[in-house]
Amino acid sequence: GEIERERGRGIISGSVCKSLCEEKTLTLQRCLSTSPTHQVNTNSPGKQKHMESLHTSLVDLAVGNGPGLTRPVGLYDKPARGTSMDEFREMLHSFLKDSLGEQSSLGSLVSRVVSLADVNLDGRVSLAEAKAAWALLHVDEFVLLLALQDKEHAPLLLGHCGHLYVTERVAHAALFTLEVPAWARPMVPEAAARALNRWLAPAWPHRVRIAIGLLEFVEEAFHGAYGSLYMCDGGARAVGYSTSYDCKLADLGGMASEAAVRAFLRGRACRGSDDCTFGRDCSATCDRLARRCNTEVVRPNLAKACALLADFLLFGAPSDLRDDLERQLRTCATLSGLASQMEVHHSLVLSNLKTLLWKEISDTKYS
Repeated sequence: GEIERERGRGIISGSVCKSLCEEKTLTLQRCLSTSPTHQVNTNSPGKQKHMESLHTSLVDLAVGNGPGLTRPVGLYDKPARGTSMDEFREMLHSFLKDSLGEQSSLGSLVSRVVSLADVNLDGRVSLAEAKAAWALLHVDEFVLLLALQDKEHAPLLLGHCGHLYVTERVAHAALFTLEVPAWARPMVPEAAARALNRWLAPAWPHRVRIAIGLLEFVEEAFHGAYGSLYMCDGGARAVGYSTSYDCKLADLGGMASEAAVRAFLRGRACRGSDDCTFGRDCSATCDRLARRCNTEVVRPNLAKACALLADFLLFGAPSDLRDDLERQLRTCATLSGLASQMEVHHSLVLSNLKTLLWKEISDTKYS
C-alpha cells in the first residue's frame, strides 16, 4: 500500500511503522466505522508479546477515493528540507494556535508533539519524523486526542505511522450495545430496540460509575489547559466505557475546539439559527439585523451529556431515588444560554448531580 511505499522511500516515520509495514505483526482487521473518510479498525498485534494485552484502533481520517489507505496529496510536503528545529517548533505553535486558539500552555503541547515525533529517541527529529508529525496534526481529532492525553477519559495514544495512529481499544465503544442500522429501522420497532439495549446494559451501579465519568469529562473539556472543547456530534455512539466501567470517549471525531467553532461561525451569513450550526449539535443564534451568526454556542456540553444520561440512567434506578434523579437530569438537559453568562449556574447543576450519584455508590464495590 501507499503507506508502506512511502516508508520505504524514507518519507514518513512512526513508532508502529515497523510493525505495520515490515514485520506485518500489526494488521488491520474488522472495520468499526461506516464513514468513507473516517476509518476505525481493530487490529491484530500478531506475535508481539508486549502488544498482546493491548487491543488497538487504527484511525485514518484522510483516505483516498480508491481502495486501501492512500496518502493525500500535499500532506507530507512540510516541513521542507533544511527547516531548522526552531522553525519547526514555530510551525507547530502557529498551527496549534489556529486549531485551539491562543493558550498560554501551547508551548507544552508543542513539546509533546516534538517528543512524539522523535521516534528513535535520539533527541533529534529527522525530516521523515517531522513530516509524519505534521501530517498527524492535520487529523482534527488527533489534535484533540493529544491535548487530552493527561485526562483519564480519553483513549490512550499508543503509537503512529505517518498520518495513521493507534489508540487503546475501548471495550464498549458506545453507551448502548445495539445500534439498528438505518436500512433495518423500518423492520425493528424502536421500543423493541430500546428494550433489548436495556436488557444488555450494565447493572445500574456500573452505569452510575460511567455517568460520573462522563460528567467529569464535561468538566475537563470546559476551560481545559488547551481551551474549551465542544461536543458537536456523535451522541451515545461517541461515549463508551472500559471493562472496569470507566467512561472513555471512544470517538473524538464529534468534538471540536472552541476556536474551530468560532472560526466557522464568525461572519457567517444567516437567516435563522439553522444557518449557525457547526456539526450537528453546536448551534449559535443568528443576528437577524446584521444577518450574521453570533459566535457563542447556546447549548452547553452538560445539557447534551444529561440528555444522553436520561436514557442511560433512569431505567433500573432505585425507586426512592428515581424522582429526584429524573428531575435533576431534566433540569440539566434543558440548560441553555451563553456559557459566559451561565457558568456558575451550570457548575451548580453539575455538582448537585454528581453528589447525588456519588452518594449511591460511595463506600461500595462500585465506587
